[in-house]
Amino acid sequence: MAAEDRTQDVSALITAGRDREAAQRGAGLHVPPDVRSPRPHGGTTMDPLAQLDQLGPVLGGVVAGIRPDQLANSTPCADFDVRGVLEHMISGATAFAAAYRGQAAAPPDLRDPLAGFPAALGDLAAAISAPGALDATVAAPFGEVDGATFARFVVLDGLVHGWDMAVATGQAYDPSPELVDAAEAFARDTLDPLRDGQAFGAAVEPAVDATPIERLAAYTGRRSMAAST
Repeated sequence: MAAEDRTQDVSALITAGRDREAAQRGAGLHVPPDVRSPRPHGGTTMDPLAQLDQLGPVLGGVVAGIRPDQLANSTPCADFDVRGVLEHMISGATAFAAAYRGQAAAPPDLRDPLAGFPAALGDLAAAISAPGALDATVAAPFGEVDGATFARFVVLDGLVHGWDMAVATGQAYDPSPELVDAAEAFARDTLDPLRDGQAFGAAVEPAVDATPIERLAAYTGRRSMAAST
């Protein structure tokens, strides 16, 4: 990758609050083969575009249910409050959409994260769904990967951050078992080298009665918390 492109990638990561990944990217992180080409897990082969189709309404519903007075609520995601998660996701969506298009990312619009989230997510979905996008090589935060692999990462990241916001704002969050299973399959095959203590921490033991999404959240390092409403 050209030095200019790498610098833009690192800048996008810093803007998104992923400083450790930015440092790794700047140093030229080597991506293991199993991250580049994740193996099917448990027989799950759900198409990444089908995953995105299911993720959009789930995330959109959570964000639509957030009140402005809840933006400062703490979340299970490291040091992010609800506003921080939204800004992180908008920044990531802006950078990732540009990466799929082979362009430099414009600065994200973070003035009103509740209003800006749908457009940012929609633009990312459009970039991923463009003809040939899943087969193209994408400059992801953890190295260059094929578009289908990165789309699965986007779904995992969005699904878990949706849980972060739902827990923080006292909302129900029940994505389909099929979607959660597909995301967990990807996570178990690829996540360990990407655990940074922020977006993804060390796996924790889920509760005995945990739902599928709660088990996935625990695998990504989340601990449940009492919602602040």
